[in-house]
Amino acid sequence: MGELVVGIDVGTTKICTIVGEVRADSIHAVGIGIEPSRGMKKGVVNDVPALTQAISASVHKAERSSGYEIGRAFVSVAGAHIDSKNSRGVVGINSPRGVQIGDLERAMDAARAVAIPHNREVLHVIPRNYTLDGQDGIRSPLGMHGFRLEVEAHIVMASSTSLQNLQKCVEGAGVYVDRFILNPLASGDVVLTDAEREMGVMVIDIGGGTTDIAIFIDGSVWHTAVIAVGGNHVTSDIAQLLHLPFEIAEGVKNQYGHANPADIDPKELFMVPSFGEEQMSQVQRADLAHIINARVEELFQLVLKEVKYSAYDGLLAAGAVLTGGGAQLPGIKAVASDVLKMPVRVAGPERLSGMADQLRSPSYSTSVGLLRLGLMMDNEDDRRNGGRPAKGGKGPRTGGGGNGNGGTNARDTVGKLFGSVLKRLLPEDDNG
Repeated sequence: MGELVVGIDVGTTKICTIVGEVRADSIHAVGIGIEPSRGMKKGVVNDVPALTQAISASVHKAERSSGYEIGRAFVSVAGAHIDSKNSRGVVGINSPRGVQIGDLERAMDAARAVAIPHNREVLHVIPRNYTLDGQDGIRSPLGMHGFRLEVEAHIVMASSTSLQNLQKCVEGAGVYVDRFILNPLASGDVVLTDAEREMGVMVIDIGGGTTDIAIFIDGSVWHTAVIAVGGNHVTSDIAQLLHLPFEIAEGVKNQYGHANPADIDPKELFMVPSFGEEQMSQVQRADLAHIINARVEELFQLVLKEVKYSAYDGLLAAGAVLTGGGAQLPGIKAVASDVLKMPVRVAGPERLSGMADQLRSPSYSTSVGLLRLGLMMDNEDDRRNGGRPAKGGKGPRTGGGGNGNGGTNARDTVGKLFGSVLKRLLPEDDNG
């Protein structure tokens, strides 16, 4: 048996709440609540009451299907407000037992001590590799002897106000935010293989409002970015160029859409209702494919630009893995491979049981990834505290806590990764 945890993926197009049991080699889903998103645009809250209501509806659906009351959850975060930078931290070692966990903590704290604007806060601090007395490329220096420890770290930052607004919506739905987790990190946890992480791979999570990128090399995250283009932009192009309502354009994209015009019969036609016309209009499917292709090519050109900016484009031997709802578009794999000039595959979450049929789609990679990655963070918190709960304790995510806040109103804001595991430092709870 594993531990029951809850993840809430707050996206631009949908809200997905999952109650799942995280086991050693799989995730057993026991409850799912999916609700169309309202009040979000490009990953940023623009209507607090509407988003609160949508999250509440998703949570209640998950409670009904699982039979549990949800008190707290891991929550996804994305949006153009996400930013990242690299930093180095250096500390001295004077223990006769070699490098200890406290030394790693001090090195990470030193790397985190960078100038951050007052309106931004650190979301994750992720070590890339360590150097001990000039010996670089060390994966884990624990127990090694030396005098000078350096760490190269990747720091992910987010807008404080954006996080506060999202937290307000989730807690307004009666759920305490256990911690925020960046979308592509959660997705990468369930769609990547260990070999891909080691060889060098890029996760491209294509959502409705944004496309989230994470580059994994040598088993760790080296670069993250968010591009403010997603599946809704494809739908908007279809709506404008074919003169269709947005909802009809979305249906046309899902039913007839294809990203590669070369694969479409130029004689193939379909009928749609247009603005201002009482009768159905006839559209060539190849024309639709050209509309989609133009936007999809632009998206991957932006991805390629970001990868070249990171300077890691030559280190991605395993290529790219597409996930997210936008990755389901037929023909998108071929377009991505042509633009990025690397191997590309489309993936959804694996090793699922229970209510798994609904969740195998790439649309739910982030939702499922939140469960395992969030639990890893909590376990690391407990390990650093000698097996005791982190400061202030943590109330139940499901069960007797009801739909209250489950304890604290303080938000965790610092993420750490030692080896391949992200970790958090929890602040004191407001409730003591």
